[in-house]
Amino acid sequence: MKKDDLKDRTFKFSIDVIDLVELLPKSNATSVISYQILKSGTSVGANYRAAKRARSNKEFVAKINIVQEEADETLFWLEVIEAKKWVKNKVLEELLKEADELTAIFTSTLKTMNQRKF
Repeated sequence: MKKDDLKDRTFKFSIDVIDLVELLPKSNATSVISYQILKSGTSVGANYRAAKRARSNKEFVAKINIVQEEADETLFWLEVIEAKKWVKNKVLEELLKEADELTAIFTSTLKTMNQRKF
């Protein structure tokens, strides 16, 4: 993985979540889901950037915890969208895969950091 790969991936993830939300049909239910997934999906990249600027290992772990939680929450909302069949296209499939991968990456990062003594 190159140096800024995760920074680039989490930024693209945010953009792709925005693009997906713009495809959702308009209803009361999708308005709520849109708001939730926009918050969690864009938070992944924003908080990852903050983690990279952490002043200590403790601060890094705290920020990565947020990133992991937001990635997993976004995965949940994507699964809801898929189950409701509101959008059925390659963008949704790719986002589901990316949300799952990002969640796994940040979960692994947390496990590694928690095994270290800092």
